[in-house]
Amino acid sequence: MGKKRIIKKRGGSDTSGTSRALTRVPKKKVAIGTLNVLATFNNTLLTLSDTKGNTLIAASSGALGFKGSRKSTPFAAAKVGEIMGEKAGQMGMKDTSVIVRGVGAGRESAIRAFAGKGINITSIIDRTPVPHNGPRPKKARRV
Repeated sequence: MGKKRIIKKRGGSDTSGTSRALTRVPKKKVAIGTLNVLATFNNTLLTLSDTKGNTLIAASSGALGFKGSRKSTPFAAAKVGEIMGEKAGQMGMKDTSVIVRGVGAGRESAIRAFAGKGINITSIIDRTPVPHNGPRPKKARRV
């Protein structure tokens, strides 16, 4: 017969990823910064930088333990926004301006969750890249 193998299944996203994500917080104290939100169809990435553009913290829904199609959900983006808000609060951040890129589902929910942690948002700028003409289209299909 042989040995019986026991396979442990994990359900949903675990909370251990959130505690691990909070461990690495820079000791630098910054009052004003910029939050860059990149919301794609597959993931949501948040990057917090100072006024000069130097990256302080970065997080994504994939880094929190979400896999596959759950990475692109507004729920995953909200979790990333909460973690970034906690980290920014630990750094002493008061005001941020937000730059949003992409058309993913997590655009709005990530910003709402970040603002819910008590950080004042001064401006929201949408810098989603829009093609002026784009690449050459495919040739017509002959049936």
